[in-house]
Amino acid sequence: MTTWFVTRHPGAIEWAQRRGLPVDRLVEHLDPDHIAPGDTVIGILPVNLVARVCERGARYLNLSLDLPAAARGRELSADELDAYGARIEGYEVRPVAPSDTHQNEDCPL
Repeated sequence: MTTWFVTRHPGAIEWAQRRGLPVDRLVEHLDPDHIAPGDTVIGILPVNLVARVCERGARYLNLSLDLPAAARGRELSADELDAYGARIEGYEVRPVAPSDTHQNEDCPL
């Protein structure tokens, strides 16, 4: 069982180190095909990748924060992550088929 931390941000890495998060593999990008049952993946991933992680029998922990619009689009320090309420939250995600009742010419759902 491997714990993966997916980030390219130095502030997130420092934030995790300060908390003593157990990390076996630090990667900037995740290939879900490398995830094994029982693994844990920590990061901020697109929902489709989270679904693939869960589908492979792994646990997904999201690095969640309450980020104001003014702080988006730039590197954040570990202190700023703390200030924005950074925390680890578990999620289970699975894909579902779109409902036929929502399909029309303007919306492919």
